Amino acid sequence: MPARATDARRAAVLGSPIAHSLSPVLHRAAYEELGLADWSYDRFEIDEEALPAFLEGLGPEWAGLSLTMPLKRAVIPLLDEISDTAASVEAVNTVVLTEDGRRTGDNTDIPGMVAALREHGIEQVESAAILGAGATASSALAALARVCTGEVVAYVRSEARAAEMRQWGERLGVEVRTAHWSDAEHALRAPLVIATTPAGTTDALATAVPERPATLFDVLYDPWPTALAARWSLAGGAVVSGLDLLVHQAVLQVEQMTGRAPAPLDAMRRAGEKALAER
Repeated sequence: MPARATDARRAAVLGSPIAHSLSPVLHRAAYEELGLADWSYDRFEIDEEALPAFLEGLGPEWAGLSLTMPLKRAVIPLLDEISDTAASVEAVNTVVLTEDGRRTGDNTDIPGMVAALREHGIEQVESAAILGAGATASSALAALARVCTGEVVAYVRSEARAAEMRQWGERLGVEVRTAHWSDAEHALRAPLVIATTPAGTTDALATAVPERPATLFDVLYDPWPTALAARWSLAGGAVVSGLDLLVHQAVLQVEQMTGRAPAPLDAMRRAGEKALAER
Protein backbone atom coordinates (compact mmCIF):
# COMPACT_ATOMS: atom_id res chain seq x y z
CA MET A 1 0.00 0.00 0.00
CA PRO A 2 1.49 3.42 -0.94
CA ALA A 3 2.89 5.43 1.93
CA ARG A 4 1.04 8.54 3.05
CA ALA A 5 2.77 11.89 2.61
CA THR A 6 3.22 12.12 6.39
CA ASP A 7 5.05 8.77 6.68
CA ALA A 8 8.80 8.99 7.28
CA ARG A 9 10.24 6.69 4.62
CA ARG A 10 13.75 6.05 3.34
CA ALA A 11 15.30 5.21 -0.02
CA ALA A 12 18.86 5.20 -1.34
CA VAL A 13 21.17 4.38 -4.22
CA LEU A 14 23.76 1.64 -3.73
CA GLY A 15 26.87 0.85 -5.74
CA SER A 16 30.63 1.11 -5.94
CA PRO A 17 31.84 3.71 -6.80
CA ILE A 18 28.83 5.82 -5.84
CA ALA A 19 30.06 9.33 -4.97
CA HIS A 20 29.34 10.59 -8.51
CA SER A 21 25.68 9.47 -8.54
CA LEU A 22 23.05 12.07 -9.39
CA SER A 23 20.24 9.86 -8.08
CA PRO A 24 19.97 11.63 -4.69
CA VAL A 25 19.56 14.98 -6.46
CA LEU A 26 16.79 13.65 -8.72
CA HIS A 27 14.85 11.73 -6.07
CA ARG A 28 15.04 14.52 -3.48
CA ALA A 29 13.75 17.00 -6.08
CA ALA A 30 10.83 14.65 -6.72
CA TYR A 31 10.04 14.34 -3.00
CA GLU A 32 10.04 18.11 -2.61
CA GLU A 33 7.73 18.58 -5.60
CA LEU A 34 5.38 15.82 -4.39
CA GLY A 35 5.21 17.21 -0.87
CA LEU A 36 6.85 14.15 0.69
CA ALA A 37 8.59 16.16 3.39
CA ASP A 38 9.37 13.14 5.57
CA TRP A 39 11.02 11.11 2.82
CA SER A 40 14.82 10.90 2.56
CA TYR A 41 17.15 9.55 -0.11
CA ASP A 42 20.83 8.76 0.49
CA ARG A 43 23.77 7.03 -1.18
CA PHE A 44 25.81 4.12 0.15
CA GLU A 45 29.10 2.67 -1.07
CA ILE A 46 28.17 -1.02 -1.26
CA ASP A 47 29.84 -3.82 -3.23
CA GLU A 48 28.63 -7.37 -3.91
CA GLU A 49 30.15 -8.72 -0.71
CA ALA A 50 28.46 -6.14 1.51
CA LEU A 51 25.05 -6.26 -0.20
CA PRO A 52 23.42 -9.21 1.66
CA ALA A 53 24.15 -7.76 5.12
CA PHE A 54 22.97 -4.31 4.04
CA LEU A 55 19.63 -5.69 2.84
CA GLU A 56 19.16 -7.75 6.00
CA GLY A 57 19.66 -4.64 8.13
CA LEU A 58 16.88 -2.60 6.50
CA GLY A 59 13.88 -1.76 8.67
CA PRO A 60 10.21 -1.24 7.76
CA GLU A 61 10.83 2.47 7.08
CA TRP A 62 12.65 1.56 3.84
CA ALA A 63 10.61 2.02 0.65
CA GLY A 64 13.13 1.29 -2.08
CA LEU A 65 16.64 1.13 -3.49
CA SER A 66 18.27 2.22 -6.72
CA LEU A 67 21.16 -0.01 -7.79
CA THR A 68 24.12 0.75 -9.99
CA MET A 69 27.21 -1.27 -10.85
CA PRO A 70 28.30 -3.78 -9.65
CA LEU A 71 25.02 -4.78 -7.98
CA LYS A 72 22.49 -5.13 -10.79
CA ARG A 73 22.99 -8.89 -11.14
CA ALA A 74 24.34 -9.63 -7.66
CA VAL A 75 21.03 -8.55 -6.06
CA ILE A 76 18.82 -11.01 -7.96
CA PRO A 77 19.27 -14.06 -5.67
CA LEU A 78 18.48 -11.81 -2.68
CA LEU A 79 15.01 -10.82 -3.95
CA ASP A 80 11.59 -12.41 -3.58
CA GLU A 81 10.66 -11.74 -7.20
CA ILE A 82 11.73 -9.75 -10.24
CA SER A 83 9.77 -8.29 -13.14
CA ASP A 84 9.76 -9.76 -16.62
CA THR A 85 11.67 -6.69 -17.82
CA ALA A 86 14.46 -7.26 -15.30
CA ALA A 87 14.52 -10.99 -16.05
CA SER A 88 14.88 -10.32 -19.78
CA VAL A 89 18.38 -8.86 -19.24
CA GLU A 90 19.17 -10.42 -15.86
CA ALA A 91 19.67 -6.96 -14.37
CA VAL A 92 17.83 -5.12 -11.57
CA ASN A 93 18.31 -1.41 -10.97
CA THR A 94 15.24 -0.89 -8.76
CA VAL A 95 14.14 -2.68 -5.59
CA VAL A 96 10.77 -1.87 -4.04
CA LEU A 97 10.52 -2.76 -0.34
CA THR A 98 7.28 -3.33 1.55
CA GLU A 99 6.77 -2.93 5.28
CA ASP A 100 6.49 -6.70 5.70
CA GLY A 101 10.00 -7.09 4.25
CA ARG A 102 9.17 -8.25 0.73
CA ARG A 103 11.71 -7.29 -1.95
CA THR A 104 10.68 -6.89 -5.59
CA GLY A 105 13.18 -6.10 -8.35
CA ASP A 106 12.61 -4.24 -11.61
CA ASN A 107 14.64 -2.65 -14.41
CA THR A 108 13.66 0.92 -15.24
CA ASP A 109 16.68 1.47 -17.52
CA ILE A 110 14.91 -0.25 -20.42
CA PRO A 111 11.60 1.69 -20.37
CA GLY A 112 13.68 4.77 -19.42
CA MET A 113 15.64 4.44 -22.67
CA VAL A 114 12.45 4.02 -24.67
CA ALA A 115 10.88 7.07 -23.00
CA ALA A 116 14.00 9.19 -23.59
CA LEU A 117 13.98 8.27 -27.28
CA ARG A 118 10.27 9.02 -27.62
CA GLU A 119 10.76 12.39 -25.96
CA HIS A 120 13.13 13.19 -28.84
CA GLY A 121 10.65 11.98 -31.45
CA ILE A 122 12.12 8.51 -31.98
CA GLU A 123 9.17 6.11 -32.02
CA GLN A 124 10.55 3.59 -34.50
CA VAL A 125 13.73 3.05 -36.57
CA GLU A 126 14.49 0.56 -39.33
CA SER A 127 17.98 -0.25 -38.03
CA ALA A 128 20.42 0.78 -35.29
CA ALA A 129 24.00 0.45 -34.07
CA ILE A 130 25.32 -0.13 -30.55
CA LEU A 131 28.81 0.89 -29.49
CA GLY A 132 29.98 -1.43 -26.73
CA ALA A 133 28.86 -4.73 -25.22
CA GLY A 134 28.55 -4.36 -21.45
CA ALA A 135 25.53 -4.48 -19.16
CA THR A 136 24.17 -1.20 -20.56
CA ALA A 137 24.41 -2.61 -24.08
CA SER A 138 22.09 -5.49 -23.17
CA SER A 139 19.57 -2.96 -21.81
CA ALA A 140 19.96 -0.99 -25.04
CA LEU A 141 19.15 -4.15 -27.01
CA ALA A 142 16.05 -4.69 -24.89
CA ALA A 143 14.98 -1.10 -25.60
CA LEU A 144 15.64 -1.59 -29.31
CA ALA A 145 13.39 -4.66 -29.24
CA ARG A 146 10.59 -2.13 -28.71
CA VAL A 147 11.60 0.51 -31.29
CA CYS A 148 13.79 -1.11 -33.99
CA THR A 149 12.12 -3.08 -36.77
CA GLY A 150 15.31 -4.35 -38.43
CA GLU A 151 18.94 -5.20 -37.83
CA VAL A 152 21.09 -3.98 -34.95
CA VAL A 153 24.85 -3.96 -35.45
CA ALA A 154 26.95 -4.14 -32.27
CA TYR A 155 30.56 -2.93 -32.44
CA VAL A 156 32.73 -4.77 -29.93
CA ARG A 157 36.38 -5.48 -29.17
CA SER A 158 36.42 -9.27 -28.70
CA GLU A 159 34.75 -12.37 -30.09
CA ALA A 160 33.62 -13.30 -26.57
CA ARG A 161 31.71 -10.01 -26.31
CA ALA A 162 30.36 -10.47 -29.84
CA ALA A 163 29.02 -13.90 -28.91
CA GLU A 164 27.36 -12.42 -25.80
CA MET A 165 25.62 -9.74 -27.84
CA ARG A 166 24.36 -12.28 -30.37
CA GLN A 167 23.02 -14.41 -27.51
CA TRP A 168 21.25 -11.39 -26.00
CA GLY A 169 19.77 -10.66 -29.41
CA GLU A 170 18.36 -14.18 -29.69
CA ARG A 171 16.95 -13.98 -26.19
CA LEU A 172 15.35 -10.57 -26.74
CA GLY A 173 14.09 -11.22 -30.27
CA VAL A 174 16.41 -8.70 -31.90
CA GLU A 175 18.33 -9.38 -35.12
CA VAL A 176 21.93 -8.71 -34.03
CA ARG A 177 25.01 -8.65 -36.24
CA THR A 178 28.41 -7.98 -34.67
CA ALA A 179 31.40 -6.09 -36.04
CA HIS A 180 34.85 -5.29 -34.67
CA TRP A 181 35.46 -2.03 -32.85
CA SER A 182 38.06 -1.05 -35.47
CA ASP A 183 35.14 -0.54 -37.88
CA ALA A 184 33.09 1.51 -35.40
CA GLU A 185 33.05 4.62 -37.59
CA HIS A 186 30.63 2.75 -39.87
CA ALA A 187 28.15 2.72 -36.97
CA LEU A 188 27.77 6.49 -37.21
CA ARG A 189 25.72 6.22 -40.41
CA ALA A 190 22.93 4.26 -38.73
CA PRO A 191 19.51 5.93 -38.17
CA LEU A 192 20.10 5.47 -34.43
CA VAL A 193 23.45 5.05 -32.67
CA ILE A 194 23.53 4.08 -28.99
CA ALA A 195 26.91 4.61 -27.31
CA THR A 196 27.19 2.52 -24.14
CA THR A 197 30.95 2.75 -23.55
CA PRO A 198 32.91 4.40 -20.67
CA ALA A 199 34.07 8.02 -20.80
CA GLY A 200 36.66 8.71 -23.49
CA THR A 201 36.10 5.50 -25.44
CA THR A 202 34.27 7.12 -28.37
CA ASP A 203 36.31 10.36 -28.49
CA ALA A 204 38.35 9.15 -31.47
CA LEU A 205 35.14 8.64 -33.47
CA ALA A 206 34.23 12.34 -33.31
CA THR A 207 36.19 13.10 -36.49
CA ALA A 208 34.19 10.44 -38.36
CA VAL A 209 30.73 11.96 -37.75
CA PRO A 210 28.95 12.03 -41.13
CA GLU A 211 27.85 15.21 -42.86
CA ARG A 212 24.19 14.58 -42.00
CA PRO A 213 24.03 12.42 -38.87
CA ALA A 214 20.70 11.06 -37.63
CA THR A 215 20.29 10.37 -33.87
CA LEU A 216 22.94 9.62 -31.24
CA PHE A 217 21.97 8.29 -27.80
CA ASP A 218 25.06 8.65 -25.60
CA VAL A 219 24.40 7.12 -22.16
CA LEU A 220 27.08 9.22 -20.43
CA TYR A 221 26.16 12.41 -18.55
CA ASP A 222 29.41 13.42 -16.82
CA PRO A 223 31.52 14.75 -18.41
CA TRP A 224 29.05 16.23 -20.90
CA PRO A 225 29.00 16.70 -23.78
CA THR A 226 31.30 13.89 -24.89
CA ALA A 227 33.52 14.70 -27.87
CA LEU A 228 31.27 12.54 -30.05
CA ALA A 229 28.05 14.19 -28.82
CA ALA A 230 29.50 17.69 -29.29
CA ARG A 231 30.59 16.97 -32.87
CA TRP A 232 27.25 15.25 -33.58
CA SER A 233 25.29 18.32 -32.45
CA LEU A 234 27.57 20.62 -34.45
CA ALA A 235 26.77 18.59 -37.57
CA GLY A 236 23.04 19.04 -36.93
CA GLY A 237 22.26 15.58 -35.59
CA ALA A 238 19.83 14.86 -32.76
CA VAL A 239 21.43 13.91 -29.43
CA VAL A 240 19.81 12.05 -26.53
CA SER A 241 21.96 12.30 -23.39
CA GLY A 242 22.69 10.12 -20.41
CA LEU A 243 20.88 12.68 -18.28
CA ASP A 244 17.74 12.09 -20.36
CA LEU A 245 18.05 8.38 -19.56
CA LEU A 246 18.85 9.00 -15.89
CA VAL A 247 15.83 11.24 -15.40
CA HIS A 248 13.36 8.94 -17.18
CA GLN A 249 14.48 5.83 -15.32
CA ALA A 250 14.41 7.78 -12.02
CA VAL A 251 10.85 8.96 -12.73
CA LEU A 252 9.75 5.33 -12.88
CA GLN A 253 11.65 4.53 -9.68
CA VAL A 254 10.01 7.39 -7.80
CA GLU A 255 6.56 6.26 -8.95
CA GLN A 256 7.18 2.68 -7.85
CA MET A 257 8.73 3.55 -4.49
CA THR A 258 6.26 6.28 -3.47
CA GLY A 259 3.07 5.06 -5.15
CA ARG A 260 2.68 8.58 -6.60
CA ALA A 261 2.26 9.20 -10.33
CA PRO A 262 3.16 11.01 -12.39
CA ALA A 263 6.56 11.86 -10.91
CA PRO A 264 7.71 15.46 -11.62
CA LEU A 265 9.99 14.86 -14.61
CA ASP A 266 10.67 18.54 -15.35
CA ALA A 267 11.63 19.36 -11.76
CA MET A 268 13.90 16.32 -11.62
CA ARG A 269 15.59 17.26 -14.89
CA ARG A 270 16.17 20.86 -13.73
CA ALA A 271 17.73 19.59 -10.50
CA GLY A 272 20.01 17.25 -12.45
CA GLU A 273 21.09 19.97 -14.88
CA LYS A 274 21.83 22.34 -12.00
CA ALA A 275 23.89 19.74 -10.15
CA LEU A 276 25.93 18.91 -13.27
CA ALA A 277 26.56 22.60 -13.99
CA GLU A 278 27.97 23.02 -10.48
CA ARG A 279 30.46 20.15 -10.82
